[in-house]
Amino acid sequence: MFNKTELNEKLTAELREIAKNQGILNADELRKAELVEIIAQITEQQAEAEAAPKAAPVKATKTKAAKDTAQKNNPAKENATTEPIENAPAATAAKKERPVKEQPAKVSPNENIETVENVESTEQNEKEAQEEKPARKRIRISSKEVEEKTQRPFNRASLFDPQPTTNEGYKQDKPFQAVVEGSSVQTEEAPSTAVSTEGKTITHGNPDHNKKHRPQENRPKNQGNIGQQKQSENSYSNLDFDNTITNEGVLEIMPDGYGFLRSADYNYLSSPDDIYVSQSQIKLFGLKTGDTVKGSIRPPKEGEKYFPLVRVETINGRLPADVRDRVPFDYLTPLFPTERLNLFTETNNYSTRIIDLFTPIGKGQRGLIVAQPKTGKTNLLKEVANAIAKNHPEVYLIILLIDERPEEVTDMARSVRAEVIASTFDEPAERHVKIANIVLEKAKRLVECGHDVVILLDSITRLARAYNTTAPASGKILSGGVDANALHKPKRFFGAARNIERGGSLTILATALTDTGSKMDEVIFEEFKGTGNMELQLDRKLSNKRIFPAIDITASSTRRDDLLHDRDTLQRVWILRNHLADMNAQEAMEFVQAQIKGTKSNEEFLISMNS
Repeated sequence: MFNKTELNEKLTAELREIAKNQGILNADELRKAELVEIIAQITEQQAEAEAAPKAAPVKATKTKAAKDTAQKNNPAKENATTEPIENAPAATAAKKERPVKEQPAKVSPNENIETVENVESTEQNEKEAQEEKPARKRIRISSKEVEEKTQRPFNRASLFDPQPTTNEGYKQDKPFQAVVEGSSVQTEEAPSTAVSTEGKTITHGNPDHNKKHRPQENRPKNQGNIGQQKQSENSYSNLDFDNTITNEGVLEIMPDGYGFLRSADYNYLSSPDDIYVSQSQIKLFGLKTGDTVKGSIRPPKEGEKYFPLVRVETINGRLPADVRDRVPFDYLTPLFPTERLNLFTETNNYSTRIIDLFTPIGKGQRGLIVAQPKTGKTNLLKEVANAIAKNHPEVYLIILLIDERPEEVTDMARSVRAEVIASTFDEPAERHVKIANIVLEKAKRLVECGHDVVILLDSITRLARAYNTTAPASGKILSGGVDANALHKPKRFFGAARNIERGGSLTILATALTDTGSKMDEVIFEEFKGTGNMELQLDRKLSNKRIFPAIDITASSTRRDDLLHDRDTLQRVWILRNHLADMNAQEAMEFVQAQIKGTKSNEEFLISMNS
């Protein structure tokens, strides 16, 4: 037994299962509102059938006594009376159960005969009605009748009202159609007003009964406006999918106030799969550009182009109530990195082991990898990314490839367990700039919520070239053709790396190109040279001799590395640097590699220095 409140809380699949158990054959073709209405009607009728007392014959003892008395006093009259009862016309069967008057305590013989006649007539009518009831029919409606459903008002009257036992007074025009199995109400062919919904047609044999019991609120006020009914039917055709589809994306707010959730599959650019976010939702939750929003969406209605966001579940991995009072990124307090990122993965991976010793990377580091062409900077970034992904799963790792070759983008995406966002060299500069901006905004929003983010950028030189191309002309040109204001935004990107006091950090490792033969690249490198707090130099001479990693150890260093190393390790590293100071880059790398190959870890290597 279900009421409408319990039925509305159930899923459509559960309602269809209940409807099938109730005997509705075409339950799969009905919508949720229709299923709730039909199941509620069946439940009410079952309750009424159980509560209603069955029509019982008049007191058996009195009737039997009266019958015996009548047979003794006047047997001829008894025979004459029973004959019309046996040959009762069929018209009397059309009437429902005739009420039988209760007999008084003292009855005359004539009154007893009339009572017997009424009782036996009632019993005979019930037998004839049961014999005349036809078998149940299972008739499915045609597609033409389904199309007419919007032109007929939906009637919530009782769909299973008891029908009269006989209908001789009616003209047999249209057969009764109801796809119901197991119903206690037997139906037969009778003309009536049809109530049509998707996948079912229910007719009623008593028009007066329908008029009396039809709910007043369900009568359409304007039956002539069929176009609005069709539009309303289409607009609510997808209600079964509401709040069942969840998705997430990075928010980009438009100048008009509304926004879209961009997908990483399209590198955060506009696509057909974008999710629309209304202006009221943006104001309600205090959303900003770059927020990673996860929530429920619904299919677009007629006239809509995008999937709209219905309900917000999480923002940047936090509850919406916790995110609303966050401090903006520009007002957070930056500190020197104090927690080191462990890059040790395998014994024979010498690149990350040497970086761990001489140029440690901390959470919140602003590192610059200065490299000439063909020195292995891309492979070095790949090894660093794999080490961070393995040793620090709490870090959100983003690899941003700007103006790179497409095959390197594919190789990076397949070999690194991180989010790879790329804009290849065949794309316009506007695309480079837009992707870099949305990635930076996303990283800032994550840091505001207390997350640790690492961005590996390849390369900042080409990003600065893209900003220089898209920047409006200021009239002031530096050497190499660089606009005076063009480097402000790439500096803003690189300067966003910081360790936040009391939670959160943004680490950026960017590669800078040198010795490319371009004066612009030299100017860009000189502008970024003193902005980082970690610098890793790669030497072309080492790579030409196939010495990898091609790191110039003496020229590479990290500011305030005493905050990242413990005191004993720091003293040993200083002694080692003092020993390598008189060597050139090739001799220093060959010496370190020879010593480090015989040990399994950096700790073992430092301990072996005493011997």
